[in-house]
Amino acid sequence: MSNAVHDQISKDITENKIMIYMKGTPEMPQCGFSKAVVDVFEVLGVPFGSKDVLADPDLRDGIKAFTQWPTIPQVFIDGKFVGGCDIIREMYFNGELEPLVKAALHKS
Repeated sequence: MSNAVHDQISKDITENKIMIYMKGTPEMPQCGFSKAVVDVFEVLGVPFGSKDVLADPDLRDGIKAFTQWPTIPQVFIDGKFVGGCDIIREMYFNGELEPLVKAALHKS
């Protein structure tokens, strides 16, 4: 991974309390897993940042190297990698995600 990609990821996850690296955009997800993650955060009604990894192959490879996680989407909350679709959905349904998100959004 290039320094530029590493720096961009670090900037993204610092500037956005919730950051999603996904296939497509929130308005037009390009895979069901990315759509499912966007849907969870939209149901929670919280703001989030996103980047389309399909538009940038270096970013797609870089985010996988950054987290050592092989799949997309990838979700960061408060600068920490939380997981992908299955983990986010599981946390949402078992009640763990909302308090984590609210705590992150209330930090200054």
